Parts: sequence; structure tokens; C-alpha cells
Amino acid sequence: MANLPGTIEQLTQLISLPSVSSGLPDYDLSNEGVIHQLAQWCESLGFKIDIQCVDEQKKKYNLLATLGSGPGGIILSGHTDTVPCNPERWSSDPFKLSERDNRLYGLGSCDMKGFFPLVLAAVQQFNLKDLQAPIFILATADEETSMEGARKLATLGMPKARAAIIGEPTGLKPINMHKGIMMEAIRITGQAGHSSNPALGNNAMEAMHQMISELMAFRDELKQQYHHTAFSVPTPTLNLGCIHGGDNPNRICGQCELHFDIRCIPGMSIAEIRRHIQTRVDKVAAATHTQCELYALFDGVEAFAADENSELVKLAESLSGYGAEAVAFATEAPFFRQHNIDTVVMGAGSIDQAHQPDEFLALDQIQPMITYLTQMIRHYCISA
Repeated sequence: MANLPGTIEQLTQLISLPSVSSGLPDYDLSNEGVIHQLAQWCESLGFKIDIQCVDEQKKKYNLLATLGSGPGGIILSGHTDTVPCNPERWSSDPFKLSERDNRLYGLGSCDMKGFFPLVLAAVQQFNLKDLQAPIFILATADEETSMEGARKLATLGMPKARAAIIGEPTGLKPINMHKGIMMEAIRITGQAGHSSNPALGNNAMEAMHQMISELMAFRDELKQQYHHTAFSVPTPTLNLGCIHGGDNPNRICGQCELHFDIRCIPGMSIAEIRRHIQTRVDKVAAATHTQCELYALFDGVEAFAADENSELVKLAESLSGYGAEAVAFATEAPFFRQHNIDTVVMGAGSIDQAHQPDEFLALDQIQPMITYLTQMIRHYCISA
């Protein structure tokens, strides 16, 4: 195999390639540079390269790199995008890797560009001739916003591997379960008019007051119906995030819009939850004689739960010395599970350092993760 730059040098290069994913066009960037750099390194190691276009206009891409052939094998997967940042709040340039206090600082250092150099370091421990099953390296687009990269891959067809590791920062602990997320909006249109005579209009904000009461009642129902002790917050949550309506105190509010999110636990279906909410939306529309529209801010991510007897989870527990845990944040894991791939979320770094100034990856997490990845590759691709 070819000699690649060292692990820290690889991360330095990846950090220097901005790949911000944002719902706001002014901040959103292409991930093309990161994808092509990873593709170049993988190709030099003998991987077959497949670059998939996710969004041609925004120049968003997935990379699927395959080493070896045959059934089974393992997928090592991460996302190439980062959240936006505020450079003025950082102690150093977020796009230049900085080492201090035994930490590597940079945007995406732990979430999660740092995963890819560790994967490549593990792969280089093996000889292609020894592979009994393939190694797949997957790098996706827009995980931080729409998860369109993973959705695209799920539509085209996942590699038919036995196992998949999603390398999100988990402090080297295996994660076998996480909540799902829905982000929804309700827009109510009434009739504007002069506030001195309520009969001249139909107040959309007053109708929204009824709608919020319905959502609060629904939240209580969800708490009573669903409960999972593996989570620190053991019930589903429904958060009213923002509301906008009206334009002047002396004018009847003609339109009001509410944005909210729901964090689902395993056993809940996003489609079913939306049907229940739609019933309540229709109820308020009929009672208030307004036009009420429910729509999704994005398609949502289902909750994730690995199989109770997961071979991969047991291996990850054995290697790390940690029992599997449940977390509240969402990942791309459900897209792998829907294709019946044994999946675990596990990576170096802490989620506590993600999405904030001075994001870092602790140096003492690097070698242990390389070791775990090496052992997992050996289990699924050498000893298979």
C-alpha cells in the first residue's frame, strides 16, 4: 500500500477544507474538496472509488470507497460536513488545526472529520491479499442539516456489509440506541382587519393558542404512552421552538407560524406521529374557521436501536471496556439499520465539544480508536 501523510497531517488538510452545512444559503458550502481529498487517499491504498452526486446545484457529494470484494465486510462511515462557526469566538483559526494542551483544535476535529484519518490508519495495518471480506469507507454530505447524503445512499442501496460503524464522537463508548428527531411547522392563516372591531377579521394568533394547547395535550399523551429507561430523558419530548405572527398591535393577526421539534424514542414512527398531529391540526382548523397547514421542516430521522443480540455491539463493548449506552442526539445509523446492517455508533472525541467554539479532539483518544477499528476490521474482514 502507498504511504499517506501522517494521521495529524491528514486531519490538518481536512480541517483546512471548509465544508459547512447550513440551512442558510449564506453559510452553506460544498463538501467537494473534502470528498476529493479522501478519494485520493483511499485510491492510493487500492480502494475502488465511487463519488455520488447528492445535490448538483449545491455541489454536495458522497464517497463510497471499497477495498476487496465478496459478501459481508464492514462499513466505516462518517459525515464530511461541519456546522457553521463564529471565528471571532475561537482562540485559534477554526480552519487551521492547532495543537495545545494535548488536544487538536479545529472545526470538525471531533465532529467528525477526525474519524477519517483514524480509519485510514487502521486500514493500513492490513494487506489486501489477507482480506476475506470487503472494507467500505463511506463519507456523506449534509448530515448536520438534512442528512441528504445518507438518504441518497439509502435510496441507491447500501453496501451489503455485515456491520457498520458510525464514527460520531462518543468518547470511545459504543452507542446502541439514540432518539429520532422531527422538526415540524404549523402555519395558520386567518383574516387581518382593524383591531377595534374583532368581527372584521379572524385572529390567527388566537387560533394558534388553541393549536398550542392541542400540542401540549399530545405531548402529555406521548409521555404516558412511550417510556424507555435507557435514556436520561426517558420519554419523548416536544419543544415549541419559535413562533412568528402578526405585524402590528392594532391589526388583527392574519397569519401565525409555529416551529417545533419532537425527539422520538425507539418504537415510535415519524409517519404515525405526523398523522396524529394532522388530526389535531384539522380539529383546530374546523373550530376556528382558519386555514391550518402542517409541514415538515425536514424529513426527520427515525430513532435508532441496535439488535438486542448485536454481534457488533458486543464486540465494541469487549474492545472498549464500556457497556453500550443510549444518547439523545441523532445520527445516520437508522439508514443503515433499515437495510438490516448490524450498526453501532462509536468514535473518538466527545459530543460535548461539538458545535461550539474551540472544538477539539483529545490526543489520548486517537490511538485507542485506531486499535478498536483495527480489531473490528480483523474480525469482519480478515477472520470472516
